Amino acid sequence: MRILIVDDHPILRAGVRQLILARWPRAEVPEAGSLAQAGERVAEGVPAAIVLDLALPDAQGMEGLVRLRRLAPASPILILSMHAEVAYADRALRMGAAGYLAKDRAGDELVAALERLLAGGRYITASLAERLADLVAGRVPDAPPHEALSVQEHRVMLLLAAGRSVGEAAETMHLSVKTVSTYRGRILEKMGLRSNADLTRYCLSNGLLRD
Repeated sequence: MRILIVDDHPILRAGVRQLILARWPRAEVPEAGSLAQAGERVAEGVPAAIVLDLALPDAQGMEGLVRLRRLAPASPILILSMHAEVAYADRALRMGAAGYLAKDRAGDELVAALERLLAGGRYITASLAERLADLVAGRVPDAPPHEALSVQEHRVMLLLAAGRSVGEAAETMHLSVKTVSTYRGRILEKMGLRSNADLTRYCLSNGLLRD
């Protein structure tokens, strides 16, 4: 069995690797510190499952998930994130992740999560499932503006906030420049912002981008 770990922190990768090998001693556990390296590991052999961090040097936010799904469509992906917020899990699951786990829960629940994915299921914690139900029912109060964005709008926001031009964002997302420009206008309107610089400041202050 082959389980790929994609995270740019070597210490965290080592910890996840130990948890996996303690449960599956004969597993092959390749590692990648970037999305580019993840592509190389996938080319070497399709993983039975992938453990993915949302913050990579060459992919911000959900962009890594979207692009890795294209590279390995048959491999279920477990998001292992520093963010426990329901909005991140909601978006990740809607964009094709098979599971979502906050990093501070990895020691207790990573193996159970992977067992669920390898059996063909999906995984979120019980507390997160309850909060997702509240989100669907409209019972999550005081949601920040970015939670009102659609999945595609959220992707565009992160790309523009990271300094990509509209043309570069369009190329990354395989969309037309006109479509991305339309998304940009909607994003600024929904969030009450005026420029890409405002988006960058907002995303940094809300932990959506790295400094």
